[in-house]
Amino acid sequence: MTAGRLAQLSGVSADTIRYYERRGVLPCAPRSVTGYRQFPQQSLARVGLIRAALSIGFSIDELAEILAERDRGIAPCARVRDLAAEKLATLETLLADLQSWRRRLRDMLVDWDRKLNATPNGQRAGLLESIATKRKDPLRGVSLALFAKKNPKLRNTNEN
Repeated sequence: MTAGRLAQLSGVSADTIRYYERRGVLPCAPRSVTGYRQFPQQSLARVGLIRAALSIGFSIDELAEILAERDRGIAPCARVRDLAAEKLATLETLLADLQSWRRRLRDMLVDWDRKLNATPNGQRAGLLESIATKRKDPLRGVSLALFAKKNPKLRNTNEN
């Protein structure tokens, strides 16, 4: 089947199919006489596997290495499991950090509501200044951008 047909059946773009091929997660397809890639039927299952692995946090680079091993007859199952465990540990840390951040934001909003209620209309309550003067705040200076850097799922990314 052509790259376009494989893309259509797997729900991705033809550019994504070519990207997967370039990155080594999809084996290079032979070309027809007219120059079109001709993917075997099993490529559809491979694209599904790639999409599923990406959706739970495996990177293209990790998949390229793992799938190359599989294609050489090596069983990388222990490595796959270890990578998944690392991803879970990272996610657990990220969730704990986000929950802590949420608690701090909730506390800050309660404090700000008190300040706003005690501040006469038209006067500054110093809300932003209260952030800068906080002490012992381990998340001070941390933004969602840092969390997104730790976890690509929080970023708006295009894998192509």
